[in-house]
Amino acid sequence: MNDSPTPATGPTWLRDLPLRGRVSVQEPMARHCSWRAGGAAERFFAPADLPDLAMFLRAAPPTEVLTAIGLGSNLLVRDGGLRGTVIAFSPACAGLAWHADHTVQVGAGVACAKVAKIAARRQLGGGEFLAGIPGTIGGALAMNAGAFGHAIWDLVEAVEIITRGGDLQRRPAAAFKAAYRQLDGLNQAWFVGAILRLDADAAAAGRVRALLAQRSAAQPLGLPSCGSVFKNPPGDFAGRLIEAAERKSARLGGAYVSPKHANFIINDGTASAADIEDLLLSVQASVAQRFGVCLESEVRIVGERVALGGTP
Repeated sequence: MNDSPTPATGPTWLRDLPLRGRVSVQEPMARHCSWRAGGAAERFFAPADLPDLAMFLRAAPPTEVLTAIGLGSNLLVRDGGLRGTVIAFSPACAGLAWHADHTVQVGAGVACAKVAKIAARRQLGGGEFLAGIPGTIGGALAMNAGAFGHAIWDLVEAVEIITRGGDLQRRPAAAFKAAYRQLDGLNQAWFVGAILRLDADAAAAGRVRALLAQRSAAQPLGLPSCGSVFKNPPGDFAGRLIEAAERKSARLGGAYVSPKHANFIINDGTASAADIEDLLLSVQASVAQRFGVCLESEVRIVGERVALGGTP
C-alpha cells in the first residue's frame, strides 16, 4: 500500500496533482467500515481540507468512479473491492462552530453523537436524538437518518455541498425533499457541512444520557455491525418481523443476527462481506415469505462480489 501524498502508481491525472491529503492504493476497506469486512479500494483519498478535495474533484475525469464515505457505519464493501477512488470526507470536513442564535455550523465529517453531546453540554436541545446515530453528519443528511422518532432534516436550516466539478455551494433546506430514510435533490454532489438550529434547553444533557442508556440496553453496541440493517415498514418494526420469522440468532458463515436486537447483523470477526450480504438477503426473503412484507435495507452495498474462482 502506498501512503505518499504523490503516489508513484495510478493514473497520470492523479500522480501530477500536488495533493496534501493521504493517497493510497489497494486500501483495505475493512479498516473504514464498522462491519470490519470487505475488499480493497483501487484508490483511496483522505483530503487535507476542502481546497484539497476541490482540487481532486476538478482533476478527476468523468469516467473515474467516486465513492464518498464518512465513518462507514452503513456501508458494506463487497469482497471484490471497489473500482475508482474512495474519498474519506471526515478529515476535510471536521469543523464545528457554535453561534449565539442557537445554530451550529457543522462539518459533514463530524460524528452525529459528538454534536449531540456538545450541544447538551452547552444547554442546547432538539438534537439529543443525534446521540443514537452512529455515523457522521454528512451520511445522516444523505439518508435523512434518525433515531428515537426524530430525523436530522428536522433541524436543517441550510447545507453546504461540493459538486462533482469541485464547486462549493450553499443551499437552503427547502431545496431538498426529505422523507423517511431518504432524500431527494442531491445530484452529482456531496454534503460538506450544514447549519442546524437548536433550542435553549438546560435539561438536554439529562435526555442525552437517558437516550444513550436506552440504546445500550436495547442494542448490541461495541460489536462490528452497521446499526439497524432494515428500515421499519409503515406501522411496524423490522426487528419484530425478523424475530417473528424466527431468524433471531440466525447465522451464515461469520455473520449472525443479533440475539439482542434482530435488526442488527454482527460480524463475529471472521465474516466476509458475502456472509453479511447473503444473511441480509436471507432474512429479507424469510420476512417476505412469512408476512408478505419486503424489508428495505438501510445499508449501502457497493463493490464487486468475488466469483467462485476467487476473482471479482
